[in-house]
Amino acid sequence: MSYSLHKDDLPDGLDLGPVVAVDTETMGLNVPRDRLCLVQLSAGDGTAHLVQLAPGRYDAPNLRRLLGDPAVTKLFHFARFDLASLGHWLGTWATPLYCTKVASKLVRTFTDRHGLKDLCRDLLGVEIAKQQQSSDWGAPELTPEQLAYAASDVLHLHRLRAALDGMLAREGRAELAAATFAYLPTRARLDLAGWGEVDIFAH
Repeated sequence: MSYSLHKDDLPDGLDLGPVVAVDTETMGLNVPRDRLCLVQLSAGDGTAHLVQLAPGRYDAPNLRRLLGDPAVTKLFHFARFDLASLGHWLGTWATPLYCTKVASKLVRTFTDRHGLKDLCRDLLGVEIAKQQQSSDWGAPELTPEQLAYAASDVLHLHRLRAALDGMLAREGRAELAAATFAYLPTRARLDLAGWGEVDIFAH
C-alpha cells in the first residue's frame, strides 16, 4: 500500500483512469455543519491520492473536474453520504457512480453486515483496521495512522466491485443495481434538503 498526500487539490495532469475509487473524511456526519476535510482517490493500482482541504479552500479545480467527468465512473462505499458531502462542499455531483454498499445489500441478503470492513474480509480475505475512523480529520497535520486508514478505504474498492458484479450477474440484479446507483444523487440531494429521515415513498 502507498499513498500521496496533496494539499488543496490534485496535481495537474494526474490521470486516474476510467474508474476511480473515492471516499471522504469529514468532521462529523452532519454534512452542512461538519466540513469536508479529506478526499481519497485510487485507480485500483495500489496507490491512493489523498487531497487535504483546509477550511475555506474548496475551489480545487482539478479534483472537481475529475469528480464531475462523465467519462469516469466514481466508485464509492456508502455513496449516499460521500455524494452529499462532495455536492455540498465542492459543488460537484460525482456521477456516474457505483456503490459497493448498495451492491452488497442487493446480493448479500444472507447477512446484515455490509460495512467496508465486512466486505473486505468476506469477499477478499483482507482485514482492514477502523480505529482512526472517529479521529480529528480537521487537524492541520494528519498522523501517519490517519493517512494509512484513509488510503485503505479506497484501495480495495475495485476488487470489491469485481466480486459484487459477479454476484449481481448471478442473481439477475445488475440492472436493478444500475438503476439504484443512478438514483443515489437524488437521494443525497433529498438528504441535504431536509428529507434525510423521511421515506417519501411511504404511504
